[in-house]
Amino acid sequence: MPAQAIEIFGFKLFESESEDKDDVFVADPLNYSVTLDIVGAFPTASGADDDLRDDLRAASELIREEGSPVSGSVGLISTASSDFEHLLGALYEDARYGGVVNVTLAGRPLESLRLDADLSVYEPVPVVFTVEPGPQFTFGTVALRGEAESLREPSNYGLEPGAIARSTTILAAETRIVEALQQKGRPLAEVSGRQVVADHATNTLDVTINVDAGPVAPFGTTSVDGAEKVDPDFVAYMAGIEPGTVYDPDALEAAEKRLKSLEVFSSVAVRGAETLHADGSVPVEVGVAERKFRYFGLGATFSSTEGGGLEAYWGHRNLLGRAEKLRIEGSVAGIGDTTRYQDLTYRGALLFEKPGVIAPASTFTSEFAVEQEDSDAYRRFSVIGKAGLVYQRTERQTLSGGVEVEYARLTDSFSVEQETLTVALPLEFVYDARNDTLDPTRGYRLLAHLEPAYETLGGNSFVKIRGEGSVYRALDEAKRFVVAGRLAAGTILGADLDDIPANRRYYAGGGGSVRGYAYQGIGPRDAAGDPTGGRSYLEASAELRIGVTEKIALVPFIDAGAVGAGSWLEDAELRTGAGVGVRYKTPFGPLRLDVAIPLDRRAGDPDYGIYAGIGQAF
Repeated sequence: MPAQAIEIFGFKLFESESEDKDDVFVADPLNYSVTLDIVGAFPTASGADDDLRDDLRAASELIREEGSPVSGSVGLISTASSDFEHLLGALYEDARYGGVVNVTLAGRPLESLRLDADLSVYEPVPVVFTVEPGPQFTFGTVALRGEAESLREPSNYGLEPGAIARSTTILAAETRIVEALQQKGRPLAEVSGRQVVADHATNTLDVTINVDAGPVAPFGTTSVDGAEKVDPDFVAYMAGIEPGTVYDPDALEAAEKRLKSLEVFSSVAVRGAETLHADGSVPVEVGVAERKFRYFGLGATFSSTEGGGLEAYWGHRNLLGRAEKLRIEGSVAGIGDTTRYQDLTYRGALLFEKPGVIAPASTFTSEFAVEQEDSDAYRRFSVIGKAGLVYQRTERQTLSGGVEVEYARLTDSFSVEQETLTVALPLEFVYDARNDTLDPTRGYRLLAHLEPAYETLGGNSFVKIRGEGSVYRALDEAKRFVVAGRLAAGTILGADLDDIPANRRYYAGGGGSVRGYAYQGIGPRDAAGDPTGGRSYLEASAELRIGVTEKIALVPFIDAGAVGAGSWLEDAELRTGAGVGVRYKTPFGPLRLDVAIPLDRRAGDPDYGIYAGIGQAF
């Protein structure tokens, strides 16, 4: 038989929906037919009844699974009894408290059947649900009882007299009331009682909710359960909840996210204790489960304009017992693009991170790397050392800064085998409001980068400034149509173009820039037609991500970019490329394949570009 799916590292690709489900054995199978009769007038506020019909059908397991046998008469009777409750619940969710549900099996009322009744003689057993929805109820009087000041207005929680009195509205209001009280530092807040009275003469629902607000309490000590090879004291420290500060559920949520970001736990739960300590504080309970600390991986990339690439890495997530990360990685690119091994692009690096060096939200980062790059713009051999600090100011805001020292040997349009020693102080701010970092459907991301640098051997100083923004918006509720856009620009001030090391100039073109053009193929060129790079650049991209199935999407796109020799895009020519891509969603991000053509092709530009990788283009 031909293969119908591919499995890579435990992830199944191109698998049909039917292959996701194992065949389920049903003992004593009994077939049935099912009918849903909705009788009587049941108007809604909008005059439509289709939604109620859909909700009732969705509430019944027998309707949902029609065509599949149940397990004997006992299974049919018990499932029908459960469906009766679910149908009644669906009526209450639609504010129909006078609704009636009747169920018959083989013409016999459900309530008259014993569990040991034998219905097999009627196979397929006819099941009939008869529902008389009745009118929708509205809220009459609504009252909140409790001593907390925040309980003054029921309308603050969606309980408006005259509004449709759905049961879900009441439950949602209770949740919001408790959350509001917890936000005010009351960890033990709860709904202690509820009185609901339906007046069938007026079709109104009177609701009284009793709330026990509980005392305002500070956080107490933090205890940790489940940490074995990760230091429990460090886990408590990284939770970052200071004893004595007023209880705040947002602080618990932030602590949970911070601990998850350490990447040493497969699960994390942070909560306040259900009872207060004798001193009146609420203890913080952290429960974790550790994951495997060592990992390794292999990867491959391909571009028709840049050749193939291979990479490998090994890492440890808990090197010294406090979530320190060590990663060793190596990569080679340009395979197939050159026949000389000395012309390949390669990189070997050692990376180390230590979280919580100054505060729980801070991380020390460092890197030592040896790189060689041979592109159309320059040939470079570098030894690089970096150290810095990343600070997560808020859930969305990240600040980072550090120092970078690079020794490089460069050959480009202006020099041959030039040696440089550059010291840079990169500073960066990121505001990330995307709903998903791998495949966003709404939100935006902003980046600002400032990098003063000094090339010591030539005595040249310069400043790189760069900004980037991207935005995402779904056009429909199912999020099958998503518009994405990106805009980026940068400038270099303080030095002439030939005094700036070639690898620190701006370039555009290629898979992560303007698709359809060669890597670094956009911008000024020398007399030989090779890119020189520039001191300013501008890039823009737009995509429409169209979900064809739950896993496959088509993505038409257009990219544009320009690079100028001067600091303000003087004499820069805008180049555009367009194409279409395919995305296949996996648990580790979408697999991406893009095909693009240059719309402003010059001599030396490729006819088209093919790009493959993991993750969205931006």
